[in-house]
Amino acid sequence: MATIKEVARRARVSVGTVSNVLSGAVPVSERLKERVLRVIQDLDYHPNHVARSLKIRQTKMLGMVVSDITNAFFPLVVRGAEDAAWKHNYMLITFNSDDQPEREKQVLSALRARRVDGILLVAATTDGDLSHIQGTIDAGIPVVCLDRVIESIPVDCLSVDNVAGARKGVEHLIAQGHRRIGILTGPLSVQVACDRLEGYRQALRAAGIPEDENLIGNGAFRAEVGYAASLPLLKHGRPTAVFTSNAMMTLGLLKALNEFDLRCPEDVSIVTFDDPVFSQSVRPELTCVAQPAYELGFRGAETLIHRLMRPDTTHVNLHLDTELRLRQSTAPAALAVGG
Repeated sequence: MATIKEVARRARVSVGTVSNVLSGAVPVSERLKERVLRVIQDLDYHPNHVARSLKIRQTKMLGMVVSDITNAFFPLVVRGAEDAAWKHNYMLITFNSDDQPEREKQVLSALRARRVDGILLVAATTDGDLSHIQGTIDAGIPVVCLDRVIESIPVDCLSVDNVAGARKGVEHLIAQGHRRIGILTGPLSVQVACDRLEGYRQALRAAGIPEDENLIGNGAFRAEVGYAASLPLLKHGRPTAVFTSNAMMTLGLLKALNEFDLRCPEDVSIVTFDDPVFSQSVRPELTCVAQPAYELGFRGAETLIHRLMRPDTTHVNLHLDTELRLRQSTAPAALAVGG
């Protein structure tokens, strides 16, 4: 098995130079870097990261906890974080919390036991008992929150402006002449869902449209829950348009529309918060409030790595913009039954 000394001898450089090429901690000229990497490839050299981590007290591993990797929003977030981590010679390991605080506690405990250098966290809840998050930070492992902002703990947070994004989507429906606009909210124990509901309410108030409780369907960010929440909304509220708080719930809504023999957008227009890969594959193509999912993950990991290098810098609280993308799932209210 090749050693770092053999790599250095073959490349005609010092062991320190090989170490710098591998870690990226100290800049190395491109000429030397290419020579060292060529020798590493020729010798099939694999550094002992476990031994190195014991020496430098770093594992070069980041943990990431998301609520549900089957939610079409999160794979792009994870991919962005992974690309940023890899760029800085870190590995990323990912877990799901299923939006369960108890599972989140167990995952954070496991990540601490494995000595990850830092954690990217989509928090299961942003209020209540957050002692497990504070305890992780107190143990010397920085945490950067993604998607969901925690205000009670001094921590870096990156999210999108959910209130403004939801308002933007509902305002589009209002501009189309819709007055009976429903919403599928997501779990109101999560601040993201509350913010999107607030954006919906702000748009209605600004247009002078009274709020109707029969047009609000509370659920969770999953297709099956979106379906269940859609049934009473379509039966009792009879909206001409629906704003869904995420794309997975939209799949459930489309299933419910089919069961009620309703068409989109002829009978019910839809705007969804999210623009997953399937949004242009379903029929009709979905009008979306798109989030910069990849950018959120990439910038989150960059923020975490910066925090590791400069732990005393001021905490970041960054809101990224959303974009309304008009497609086929919305139409003027005059075309909708009862519009």
